[in-house]
Amino acid sequence: MTETLPDVPTIPQHRTTPLDPPPELHDRGPLSRLTFADGTVGWLVTSHKLTRAILADARFSARGELRKSPIRDNLANEPTKPGMFIAQDAPEHTRYRRLLTGQFTVRRMNQLIPRIQEITNEHIEGMRRHGPPVDLVPEFALPIPSLVICELLGVPYADRGRFQRDSSNMLSLNKPVEEVRAAVQSVEDYMLGLVKAKREQPGDDLMTGLVQLNELTDEEMSNIGFLLLVAGHETTANMLALGTYTLLTNPDQLAVLRSDESLVDNAVEELLRYLTIVHFGTTRTAIEDVELDGQLVKAGEPLAISLPAANRDPMRFVEADRLALNGTPTGHVAFGHGIHQCLGQQLARIEMRIGFATLLREFPTLRLAVEPQDVPMRDDMAIYGVHSLPVAW
Repeated sequence: MTETLPDVPTIPQHRTTPLDPPPELHDRGPLSRLTFADGTVGWLVTSHKLTRAILADARFSARGELRKSPIRDNLANEPTKPGMFIAQDAPEHTRYRRLLTGQFTVRRMNQLIPRIQEITNEHIEGMRRHGPPVDLVPEFALPIPSLVICELLGVPYADRGRFQRDSSNMLSLNKPVEEVRAAVQSVEDYMLGLVKAKREQPGDDLMTGLVQLNELTDEEMSNIGFLLLVAGHETTANMLALGTYTLLTNPDQLAVLRSDESLVDNAVEELLRYLTIVHFGTTRTAIEDVELDGQLVKAGEPLAISLPAANRDPMRFVEADRLALNGTPTGHVAFGHGIHQCLGQQLARIEMRIGFATLLREFPTLRLAVEPQDVPMRDDMAIYGVHSLPVAW
C-alpha cells in the first residue's frame, strides 16, 4: 500500500544548462524518497546499477493500472488497453513482443538503409532549395523518421499532420487532461481505421503483416500501431534535432566527428547517453516487498527511474558529464533495459547514423542561425529536445 508523507521532495525539473539534467538528481543519492504528482510517496532511482536491476526484475511492474507519474497525474492508474504492451508484464507483454520482434530484426532494419538514405538525401536537397536559414525540425529532423515509420507501418504520409499534432498534444506537460485524452482517442480512432483498411486492401507493410497473422483483435492491432507510430517519429526526430544542436554548440566534438566520419556509430551512442531525451525517465511499481540499496521498497510503492541520471552516473561512466564522441559509451540505458527495452532501437540508430553523417557531410559549414540561448528547448514536453532549430551554412 502506498503512503503519503510530509516534506518529501518532488522530482527535479529545472535545468541550469540546456544539455544537462537537473543537478539535484545525483545530490539525492542512488535511491531516495520522492513525492509523485498525486501526492503518493515512492522512490527516485538515479544510479545506473539500480536502474538496470529494477528494469530487469519482474517484481517491479510496468502495468498501467499501477502506474504513478512524478510529473503529471492525468493519465496515471489507467487500465491497460489490449495491445499496449509497454504497459504490460509477462505473459501478456511476451505474447505481443514475440509477434513484433521478427518485424524489427537487425537484418530487416539493415534492409531499410537504402530507402532511409534516399529519404535523407531528398530532405537535404529540400534544405538547399529553401536556402539558409532553415528550421531543421520541420525540414529535416521530423520528416525523416516520420516518413520512415509511415512506410514501415503502411500509414499514408499525407496524414502526418494529424498524428504529429496529436502526438505533440499527448506529450505536452501543460495541456489540460481533456486535450490529452482527446489526442489519445484521435490516434486510436485513426489506427483502428487503418487496420480495417488493411483488411480490405493489404499492402507490403507491418500493419498488413499483423492483420494477416490472424492472432490479434482489431483493438490489439490498432493499439500496437499507436505505440509504434508515436514512438517511431517522436524520439528519433528529437534526437536528430537536439543532437545537431549539441554538436553545433560543442565545436571541439563536432570537429572530432567531421575529421573521421567512421566515428558516427560511436557518436550516436554517446549522444544517446549524454542527452537521454526521455528526460523524466520511466516508472515501475513494486508488487512485493524488495530490498534495494539497503532500503525496503514496499509492495505498491512506485519508483521513478531517472534514465538521464543513470546515464550520467559517475560510478558507471568516466567523466560522465562530458560529451566525448570518441569515448566508450557502451551500456547506456537511453533505450531502457530488460524486457521493455525499445523495440525499434536499431531503426533509430540507423536513422541517426545516416541523418548526422549526411547532414554534416553535405553542409560542411553548418552553424546555428541564432544564438544558442535563443533556441527554444522542450522543457514542457515529456520527450526533451528543441521546438525549433534555425541553422545556416
